[in-house]
Amino acid sequence: MLDKIALTLAIIGGLNWGSIGIFQFDLVAFICGGQTGIVSRIIYILVGLAAIWCISLLFRDNEIEDDTSINSHA
Repeated sequence: MLDKIALTLAIIGGLNWGSIGIFQFDLVAFICGGQTGIVSRIIYILVGLAAIWCISLLFRDNEIEDDTSINSHA
């Protein structure tokens, strides 16, 4: 579950950076009251922590079985 939350936040951060690069528009700052607003800063911190967590995904075993594959072997 934590992996999915971290990946979602990292995707949001990537999309925000894409909008900054292409359109020079910071969506998080626009929604949350500017880049220096406390809510914006919290979101930026959470996205950064999520990106750090997602680094661990690169080093995990690729063969992860989900519940459906476990139940099909029974």
